[in-house]
Amino acid sequence: MKQNFTRWLPAIAKTPNRKSALTVAGVVALGGLAFGPTAIAAPVTSGPHSGAVAAIDLATGKKTAVSGLTTGKKTVESGLTTGSDKVPTKANRPSREELIPHGLEGAQSRIPLDDAQIANAKAIIKAAKETGVGERGAVIGIATSLQESKLYNLGHLGAYNDHDSQGLFQQRPSSGWGTPDQITDPDYAAKAFFGALKNVGGWRQLPLTAAAQTVQVSAFPYAYAQWEEQAADIVQQLW
Repeated sequence: MKQNFTRWLPAIAKTPNRKSALTVAGVVALGGLAFGPTAIAAPVTSGPHSGAVAAIDLATGKKTAVSGLTTGKKTVESGLTTGSDKVPTKANRPSREELIPHGLEGAQSRIPLDDAQIANAKAIIKAAKETGVGERGAVIGIATSLQESKLYNLGHLGAYNDHDSQGLFQQRPSSGWGTPDQITDPDYAAKAFFGALKNVGGWRQLPLTAAAQTVQVSAFPYAYAQWEEQAADIVQQLW
């Protein structure tokens, strides 16, 4: 679905209650992202793209202070963002074998999460439960959203948009995913993703990157694999 990396740019994010909110996410380094399963994952280290900062400034009427990967948001340093050995083991939480049944593919990336990202992760997990794709489906969904939007519910980026892609999964109205209002509704977007995933034959037996790519049809099919470990940590802690 994606033909360039404008989807990595931060933008005005939308909240589940349909009111616009402003959030800044990090921009990944563009070099080396079209990598195979054994390549080194690109670090997420730089600040937001100047075009996205300008859009936020225009919307807020003030300059945006940017520091690291987040601005004006509480960054959560917990089992969601640290190593998997930091995730607390509790009763009724899915096991690592259930979450990552085929093992990790290649080097892994990890980013800190703020409250908006965690809320979106919870929406994806809720949709996974309601659509019946379970814990493994939730891992695939969250890893896909981490790749596509860094778990931010992105609105239209204007000149920086990847065609008409929007939302947590950067779904496109012109490709039949729904209206802009629908695909920027986290519940709708997640259920649309999981509905398509369920139509992929044998998706539970596929590596994460193959399952995600079959739904997303990305120009960079191996990019999803780098988020599997963090996605599993998120699902294990929030399930």
